[in-house]
Amino acid sequence: MHNIELVVFDMAGTVVNENNVVYKTVQKAINKKGYHFSLDFVLVHGAGKEKHQAIKDILKANSDSISEPSEPIFEDFKRLLDESYHNLKVTSFEGVEEVLAQLKSQHIKIALNTGYNRAIAELLLQKMNWKKGEQYDALVTADDVLEGRPHPAMISKAMEILEVSDASKVLKAGDSIIDIEEGKNAHCGVTIGVTTGAHSAAQLKSAEPTYVLNSLVGLTNYIKG
Repeated sequence: MHNIELVVFDMAGTVVNENNVVYKTVQKAINKKGYHFSLDFVLVHGAGKEKHQAIKDILKANSDSISEPSEPIFEDFKRLLDESYHNLKVTSFEGVEEVLAQLKSQHIKIALNTGYNRAIAELLLQKMNWKKGEQYDALVTADDVLEGRPHPAMISKAMEILEVSDASKVLKAGDSIIDIEEGKNAHCGVTIGVTTGAHSAAQLKSAEPTYVLNSLVGLTNYIKG
């Protein structure tokens, strides 16, 4: 078991089940320009990133779209996402709230981080009725740092807010390769890939996390406070 003081969870695909609506919206916004990117392609090149950067990287990954301006697509994406989220049902994955309660009972701090902007992240939390101080202790979004994943800035910010100084006692969990890379760049003691979101077990294993799990249920079996 690992001695952990802070767990940093990615949001969508890790603790938040929003049925990949964000990446489906990225796909829709780009393909409105006449492209035919699959959702898998969008996830491979964009998952876990700040969303404007995700759009840039998806375009860059295809030689036919490399010169396409990203700004109009990003603006359209934001409009489409607002429409999608208006009536979207958002839940946590089964068992996640119990895991958070177990961590709390062990006096382990919980941070959420995300490539979303703060407005979207807070909307997701509101739809799930999650509150700071109950399910989580800190929220760090793409708006709060200058560098997006895989740069460790969001994890460093969470550590600063929650007064955790030893990165070896931090666990990062996420559903994408870039989450694992972020955790490693922050020198987290444990990195976990979970297969509930963007990437498969094989894809996650390619980033060499400490563990790959099919679910966050049972996470506390690996750690102690």
